[in-house]
Amino acid sequence: MVRTRYVVAALLGIGLAAVAGGQEPRAFTLKFKNEKGEFVPFYQEMTTEVTQQIKVQGQDLAQQQKSQFFYQWTPIKEEPVEEGMEKFSRVTLKQRIEGLKMNIDISGNPINYDSTQPAQPGSAGNPGLVDFFKNLKDLELTVVLGKNYKVEKVDGKNEFIAKLGAGSGQMDQLLKKVMTEDALKEMADPTYKLLPDGPKKKDDKWERKTTLNLGPIGSYELTYKFTHMGTETQGEYKDMDKIQVEAVIQYTAPKDTTDPLLFRIKEGSTLKTEPKSEGVVYYDPKNQRIAFARLELKLKGDLTVVIGGADTKVELTQQQLTTIRTSDKSFLAPAETKQP
Repeated sequence: MVRTRYVVAALLGIGLAAVAGGQEPRAFTLKFKNEKGEFVPFYQEMTTEVTQQIKVQGQDLAQQQKSQFFYQWTPIKEEPVEEGMEKFSRVTLKQRIEGLKMNIDISGNPINYDSTQPAQPGSAGNPGLVDFFKNLKDLELTVVLGKNYKVEKVDGKNEFIAKLGAGSGQMDQLLKKVMTEDALKEMADPTYKLLPDGPKKKDDKWERKTTLNLGPIGSYELTYKFTHMGTETQGEYKDMDKIQVEAVIQYTAPKDTTDPLLFRIKEGSTLKTEPKSEGVVYYDPKNQRIAFARLELKLKGDLTVVIGGADTKVELTQQQLTTIRTSDKSFLAPAETKQP
């Protein structure tokens, strides 16, 4: 039973684990070159904090998780595209995981990993999961952005799965099912989906929908509802465009399958946002990028997880807070010391 509880908690954590001032519309563009016309890398830090209350097999299971991923984005190609009367640029970038930090607590049992530290205290009880985290570091994907910076294509899936599988046939099989094209695009799209499709001004509203298919975990339709709040007038994000966002999630359990997987979520399971999930995005017009984004998701559902051929009823309540920051410098770079 303990093994079942750990599998359910870990997989749900992974599976559920991710927006113009004045009255003139502003175009939301991204800059990939410096003043000399040279491609320059940029960096992102994405932090996700998850609190779960899970009732499984009549017992309560609490899980807390905090993950930090540090990405380096390196533009490598930009080419003009004409589609009918429209012109835009198709941009190809390399996305590399510079580092990561994971802190998971399942009912008082901690699992910790920090790629910046050679020793990993507190994780001896689950070396397999720590090895999985280790293999994430330095993974690379090639991402192609098309019209309105939508992720058109992600290359590197086979290499990604091969490294994460680490020679485990069972893990390799699971990753091939879960790591769908949708999942790769979502992983490579931390902020691009938060950009509007065209110029916007204060009080404008718009929506954007994405679909995330995670194989045996099911699929999610995410609807982001945006409202332009105008230009921020004070604080760290002064003079930046402030955009309010509401997220609505519609979950669909996978169809019954005979695939011999470690687990699957049974058809008929439910999961929804409850109550309203909100956030905020700050777009920096000077540097032409999303400087900061914060999104809170509140989920509740009743799931049936099939493990080893047996049905396990799961009641889930989850709160998830994701923040993303963008910078010209790596968030893992040593802090600069000021000269006296």
